[in-house]
Amino acid sequence: MKITFPDNQILSFKEPMSGLEIAAQISIKLAKAALAMTVNGRLCDVNTLIDEDVKLAFLTAHDKVGLDVMRHTTAAQVLARAIKELFPQAKLAIGPTIENGFYYDIELESPLSSDDLPTIEAIMRRIIAENNPVTREVWKATSVRNYFAERGETYKVDIIDAAISKKELLQGDSLSIYRQSVKNGADFIDLCRGPHTPFTGSISESFQLTHLAGAYWKGDSRNKMLTRIYGISFGNKKDLKNHLAMLEEAVKRDHRKLGKELELFTFASEAIGPGLPLWLPKGTIIRDELEKWARYEEDKEGYVRVITPVLTKESLYQYSGHLDFYKDDMYAPMEIDGERYYLRPMNCPHHHHIYLSKMRSYRDLPLRIAEYGSVFRYEAHGGLSGLMRTRGFCQNDGHIYCSEDQAEEEFIKVMKLHARYYATLGIKDFYMRLSKPDLNKIDKYINAPEKWKKALHIIESAMKKSGLPYEEAEGEAAFYGPKVDFQIKSVIGTEYTISTNQLDFLATERLNLTYKGADGQDHPIYVIHRAPLGSHERFVAFLIEHFAGHFPLWLSPIQVIVTGIAEAHSEAASSLLQKLKSVGIRAEGDFRNESITFKIRHHSLQKVPVILVLGDKEIENQTATVRRLGSKQQTTCAIDQIIAQLLDEIRSKKLP
Repeated sequence: MKITFPDNQILSFKEPMSGLEIAAQISIKLAKAALAMTVNGRLCDVNTLIDEDVKLAFLTAHDKVGLDVMRHTTAAQVLARAIKELFPQAKLAIGPTIENGFYYDIELESPLSSDDLPTIEAIMRRIIAENNPVTREVWKATSVRNYFAERGETYKVDIIDAAISKKELLQGDSLSIYRQSVKNGADFIDLCRGPHTPFTGSISESFQLTHLAGAYWKGDSRNKMLTRIYGISFGNKKDLKNHLAMLEEAVKRDHRKLGKELELFTFASEAIGPGLPLWLPKGTIIRDELEKWARYEEDKEGYVRVITPVLTKESLYQYSGHLDFYKDDMYAPMEIDGERYYLRPMNCPHHHHIYLSKMRSYRDLPLRIAEYGSVFRYEAHGGLSGLMRTRGFCQNDGHIYCSEDQAEEEFIKVMKLHARYYATLGIKDFYMRLSKPDLNKIDKYINAPEKWKKALHIIESAMKKSGLPYEEAEGEAAFYGPKVDFQIKSVIGTEYTISTNQLDFLATERLNLTYKGADGQDHPIYVIHRAPLGSHERFVAFLIEHFAGHFPLWLSPIQVIVTGIAEAHSEAASSLLQKLKSVGIRAEGDFRNESITFKIRHHSLQKVPVILVLGDKEIENQTATVRRLGSKQQTTCAIDQIIAQLLDEIRSKKLP
């Protein structure tokens, strides 16, 4: 058989061999490093037998997929076995990989604490040092079910029953298990599709268990709460060390912590309800500045602004299709005058009726409508997370109504608007994710395959022409059309879905959205849903973490603090304060009888970008000493020059 490698080198072998044996023929170093392999593009274990001509690529910890295989083995074969050794009565659920690591969900008779993690970790390191073989076996599904049922592993049985019912994971009527051959004890067996590393010793010791959390089985609050053990794992100690440093930095930047310290927002869950934030004056300023910016940019792009109600009759959502596909995310209806009303989960049906408020012709297109509209969506209590995931939020929403031949150009403009916003804010690490439908599961979507194909063609063409980076994801489209999510990363690498944009062909049919063409006939409208700045809640949370609370001057709630070195300088400082306010600079004075060192430290902790200090010399020379947040240097300049510089920095939205 002939084996073709990624560099196009071809090696010939006379008899069938496993991937691991082929790797050993090339070099012992490769055999030790190989964690998995792809055979003609299909991911599999390195123990898989090869008996024909194939294209073969070995994966190591230097490859993302290889690293994922190692992380999965760390969870499913090492962490799971360690748990069963410590707690024989524990019931294992699932142990997938996540970004930078893994977790395992388990049911325990008594709760774990973070103090238990070092003990579990020590057992894991012992299992890795044992270097036990990990091999794949295929059993009849019924045999697999019986094996786990006899051992009381109810969650594994649940997974197997679902696989049999839905005919997923099955290979004919069989399932795969992985056996860890333990030298001095019973073999450890777990249900898994794999692949896994060939030995436990193939796993890097650069891992760490990080924390515990609660997780409902299958994410359903009606099911039992399980214990979730999280861990991180890397191919070498340096990457682990860097990631731990990043996690430490993430704690410092946590928007919930900084939001409280900087007095931006608060939650009064007992009085108002969970997931419903109260914006404090300083946080409201940030919201207002973002909205003012969006209004300015959208005005340049030809948008018209509208305002629509947050309460809507049930019939609107019946016509739009949301009750059929989105009801679980909506709040329960309320009875008013014998009719059912809903808090709106999105603004689009309202905007569609603004479009319908009069006859439209091709001369009116494209029509671009924008609104910062408040919406309300049900989120399970366990899924709420500060401003990142709330039950009420205000979106930078907009809808573009255009003809089919305008749709591509309009979508490109929307993507370019995103890129402009991100460039201004210094967000360089972002990409788009195109979510396509899985047309084999048409019950999740509007049943119109040809329209789906046409919409996908428009979006894919627009994304390619935009020149912006993107990826594709199957089966994640909205029920009424393909969507494009903008994924952005903060400076510490935390990734967020910040904006969703969709091309909608359903609204035309449901609500009869048409326009009169040049031929005098009615033609269907294409609707582009867009929200470049997402919601105030999520976007502000991102910016808090991205800037660590040190906002650019234009976005900072307090832009300047004016203070005197001594009490005798307060009158001049008060005069300078009024001068700053008169030109629109958000300034406050600190006239407390405290030392200048104390006052500078206090306002630095509050992340105020600029502190202006007046003393005898400054008052005499009509100057001020400028202290910038994050800089040890200070400069003394003429007051008029300082004001001109500050105004220019605010107008240009200069980054700190």
